[in-house]
Amino acid sequence: METRKVQVTGGSTYTVSLPKGWATANEVSAGSVVEFHAEEDSLVLSPRRENERLEGALDITDLEGDELTQAVITMYINGFDVITLRTRRVDAAQRAAIRNAAQGLVGLEVIEETSERVMLQDLLDSSELSIHNAITRMRLVALTMLEDAVTALIENDTDLAADVSERDQDVNRLWYMTSRVFRSVLREPSAAVEVGLDRETCFDYHMGARQLERIADHASKIAGLSLELDEIPEDAADALADLHAAASDIAERAMDALLQDDPEEAMSLANEARANVSGIDERTRDIEGILRDLEPQQAQLLGLVVDSLSRTADYGANIAENAMQKTAPKP
Repeated sequence: METRKVQVTGGSTYTVSLPKGWATANEVSAGSVVEFHAEEDSLVLSPRRENERLEGALDITDLEGDELTQAVITMYINGFDVITLRTRRVDAAQRAAIRNAAQGLVGLEVIEETSERVMLQDLLDSSELSIHNAITRMRLVALTMLEDAVTALIENDTDLAADVSERDQDVNRLWYMTSRVFRSVLREPSAAVEVGLDRETCFDYHMGARQLERIADHASKIAGLSLELDEIPEDAADALADLHAAASDIAERAMDALLQDDPEEAMSLANEARANVSGIDERTRDIEGILRDLEPQQAQLLGLVVDSLSRTADYGANIAENAMQKTAPKP
């Protein structure tokens, strides 16, 4: 850590010198323009970079299928605006994997294709991306997915179950976008100004989005399990519906707390959500008693459903804890 003394010039202007090593490394010299970003009692300085798009390249010679798709997703989340994928010859399977990745990412499009490379570009401006809107949309989709998955299970509705699984991709798209914006805010102070949120709030929303993405995954899992089950007993169906209602209520209250601007109201909602988690264990024990009387395979599959609903309540509790940290007094 280096320190500098603040000096006064002209009787009213405070000045401080920049460390030469930092200035050289960041190409700052006489005449360069730097930006100042106020964050409560801190002042963050960064070089101004006009219209600079981050470009990244990746050799995909040994990548294909899910590995290639995940590689594109990783480059996108890490903040690259232009992604160039190179190899000696891009085969049909690789092109399909790249297109599949682009379709699952907000704003990313293929802009150039040759026999040796594929270029993708993020066509959205950072100021157009709202973490608040994304997490609000994730909440709606994920919890609706969960409700529909349980309905599909109880009513043996295969079409509804298939629809739930398809909606999981929508939640993933929003999750990847949220992760991209969050990492950009950590890396560039100017990004926080563009999205209109401070970095701590972005962190809280990012953590909440992660829990919602997991809830959506478990909704998709329940939908998949429902396809393996025939009609289930009425007492088991009623118990599962009750467990779902309790778990979903915890997640809803926790999200209300996270998005609440009033600290006292947010703390009250978060405490209510966390307090209701204890009731999940009691409901789970009641269902386990019902499952013991069922045929072993059916009991095993329904046990997995119970586990997913119980985990949903846990994820809601995690969101509630984030909300409490968000509203707590700052040191």
